[in-house]
Amino acid sequence: MHVTIEENHSHPRLPDLLAAYHLLNEAEKGTPVTTVAGLPAAYRAEVEDPAAAFAADTVLLATPPGEDLPAGCVVLKAPDDGQAPEIKRLWVAPEARRKGIARALLTEALRRAAASRAAAVRLTVWNWREEPLALYRRLGFEPVASWDERPDLVCLEKPLDVVERLTPDAVRAHASGGLAALLVDAVDGGASVGFLAPLETAEAAAWWAGAADGAEQGVRDVWAAHGPDGQLTGAVTLVRAGAANGRHRGEIARLLVHRAARGRGLGYRLLATAEAHAAATGLTLLVLDTRTGSPAERLYRGAGWTAAGTIPDFAADPTGVPRATTLFYKRLG
Repeated sequence: MHVTIEENHSHPRLPDLLAAYHLLNEAEKGTPVTTVAGLPAAYRAEVEDPAAAFAADTVLLATPPGEDLPAGCVVLKAPDDGQAPEIKRLWVAPEARRKGIARALLTEALRRAAASRAAAVRLTVWNWREEPLALYRRLGFEPVASWDERPDLVCLEKPLDVVERLTPDAVRAHASGGLAALLVDAVDGGASVGFLAPLETAEAAAWWAGAADGAEQGVRDVWAAHGPDGQLTGAVTLVRAGAANGRHRGEIARLLVHRAARGRGLGYRLLATAEAHAAATGLTLLVLDTRTGSPAERLYRGAGWTAAGTIPDFAADPTGVPRATTLFYKRLG
């Protein structure tokens, strides 16, 4: 399912989403009110004038496919007094839940926080909200010392891998080190990324050297993620079609996340970064293929890509066994 995410402080639907969030929140805290007028002044101000209340912040809205109005929202608060940016007001309308909207909103908020060079993101959640807590943990948030002493409030923080586009020289500089290690780790882990096991570091480095040449020629873009310790944790490339009748199209190739960095949403962020760049540079269609039944296939489906079909025995896995592949596409804009 492809969820449309937009930034908008003034969308006419936003007050309704915020009102529903706050009314439920007050009820769960044991201080129920029936109307916005009964909310505490600070919360009432958010509902009545969200553009003013969140003037310094990023407000994201999510619209499910086939719908005209947003069904979810989240606020990424601007950093304050040197603190990490904070995620607030995550809300999905009850009728739109269990469709990946909350994950899509959080993924985009994390992508934007990382793009701002934030070292971490934090949030709070009531300890009785089991489903949101489980989602945050799946995305890599961990409990930290409380900065809010209200009873039953859990404080969580997630260190951010920084995702950045690499210049051709930067690709060459990392080719025999972190980038080669990512490719070797993927093959060792059974990923079908064009190589048989065991993959030697020199062969992996040679592939990245070729990718650097493509970046220099303007036909391939390369992004890498690195953790707080500077180690590369993931990478993705976008290849532009060369034929004159295909210049609207690009291909996602070599989406890699090191096995030690999985489970915290980095694959989604790398993919979203490449998609956003593709759209911003005029591409309207993206394609890719991945081994049928692999974790990568689940990632693409969850990120709104459409399966076009399956080809049996398309490529050998790292052990040399032919496997089926699924072709995917995604329209942009």
